Parts: sequence; C-alpha cells; structure tokens
Amino acid sequence: MNEQSLIQADVIIIGAGPGGLTAALYASRANLKTIVIERGAPGGELLNTSEIENYPGFTQISGAELADKFYSSAMSFGAQHVYGDVEKITIQDQMKQVLVGDKVYQSPVVIIATGAHNRRLDIPGENQLSGQGVSYCAVCDGFFFKNRELVVIGGGDSAVEEGTYLTQFAEKVTIIHRRDRLRAQEILQERAFANPKVEFIWDTVVESINGDMMVESVTLKNVKTNEVTDLKTNGVFVYIGIVPNSQIVSELGITTPEGWIVTNDIMETSIPGVFAIGDVREKHLRQVATAVGDGSIAGQRAYDYIQSLEPQLEK
Repeated sequence: MNEQSLIQADVIIIGAGPGGLTAALYASRANLKTIVIERGAPGGELLNTSEIENYPGFTQISGAELADKFYSSAMSFGAQHVYGDVEKITIQDQMKQVLVGDKVYQSPVVIIATGAHNRRLDIPGENQLSGQGVSYCAVCDGFFFKNRELVVIGGGDSAVEEGTYLTQFAEKVTIIHRRDRLRAQEILQERAFANPKVEFIWDTVVESINGDMMVESVTLKNVKTNEVTDLKTNGVFVYIGIVPNSQIVSELGITTPEGWIVTNDIMETSIPGVFAIGDVREKHLRQVATAVGDGSIAGQRAYDYIQSLEPQLEK
C-alpha cells in the first residue's frame, strides 16, 4: 500500500445524515480525530424533507435548515468532512480500512451511517422516465409541477405527507394505495383527507408508467377486481418503502438477509470497533430523533472502545 495514500484517524464515519453528524459531534468533542465521509451534501434525507414537526426544540423547521444546524454543530469541535464514495471496507486485526478512490482511510473505529433509499417499483417506464416526470423527492421536484395533475404511490407516512406537500404546487394529487386503508400516522391522514386537492384510489397497483419523452399516464390494476385502467397524469412520485444503503458491508456478515445492519443497543455490530446507526440499522422507528440518539451513543462508545485499545495502539 502506498503510504502517501493512507490517511489515519481515530474514528471514520460513513454518512453525514443526522446520525452521522451527531456521532461526529460526540467523537470529536471527546478529542478523537474524526473524519466524516459523504458522497453528497451533508444532511442526508433531511434535504428531501420539506418541514419537520416532530424534532424536539422546533415546532416547525425545514429539513434543509435543520441539516445546516446539524452540520455546523458537528464541525465545531474539529471533525473533518470529506467528499467521497466509499467502495469497500476491510478489517485487518483491530484496524479498519475504508477505500475511497485513490485514498485509504484507516482507523480502529468505523461508524456506518449510510441511511436508506426509496424502494423502486420496478415496472415498465419507471427507469426510462426517471427525471422526466418520475420522482422520489417531492421537495426536490414539486416546484416543477405547478398547476399539474400528479400521482403519488404508497400509503405510509412519506406518501401521505409528501402528497399533501405537493398540493401547494399541483392542481390535483391522486394517492394510489394497494390496500383499502392508509398506514400513515393519523395526523397525516387527517390533513390529507381534509385537503380538497387530494384524492385517493384504493386497492390498486400501478402496472406501468407511460409516456414518450415525459410522463403522460399510468396504467392501473385493481387488485380485487383485476380491472385495468389508464389514468392521465403529469408526474409520478413513488413512496413504497425504503432499502438500506448497506452494500459496502455486504461481505462483512453483519446484515440481515434484507440488508439491514444488526447491532445491539449500544450500536455495536458483531465486529469489534464497527458500529451502525440511523436508518441503515435494523430498528423499529426511523426518524431524525432516533438517528440522533443512535449517533450520540456510537460517538461516545467510539471513545470507550479506543480507550480499551489504548495499550495496543500505543496512544
């Protein structure tokens, strides 16, 4: 290994969402050399969220504003933020190597905070029309659909909340759900049902997304009657669940068959010195507040772990 390409740290955090940035705050405040690696803008899914109403201390705050506050706080004790796409993590005795392009970052502690992404429908037209009317982010793309008719697919919190958000731009939003009732929180359901711009199609799945250069319609199938119909629309927003971003640890043996990283209640995986936090972790509730809690625990446990290795590491 070319020694010039090797960058040493005490803690490497992969991902700069709420969990990763909180872990960086705690680790760097404990006087650990902390490097946060992120392939995009800091903030994670916060940047795709319009308004946040359930984070303590703020009655309402935009996702982008909260992301900025997290980032400023995380960097205030000397943590270093670098852009890069992690290709692989290897374990060598007590040290972990994180490969990012032509650089190798090495540390005794790695905290995985890579989050999750929206599940795709995997139907005809989805990939071809992605960015041409198919979207997974209402905050990113809603503005481009002023006075248009839109379809939102899903029945959980994200589908209902983002569908309601889209009504500030769209003329009409139709939420299509494969069941006969929503899974979203009651308060989100109440807002959607009360919004005159929101309509619902129940017991229905989308078979294809149709259009030449742009989305023009969706083909629908009623799961109870098998009736197939076409619905004209200018855009399709997909919210049918999330998939963990855990490919970089798929060979380490620390995930469930679905890809969620398994930890104990202090964020430790089965590999000493490797922690996982936030949405990529197997857990019951994926929220900003729970990611922050995970990050604070992992950041502190990183310090404790390094202290336990101090004689071997010759600190």
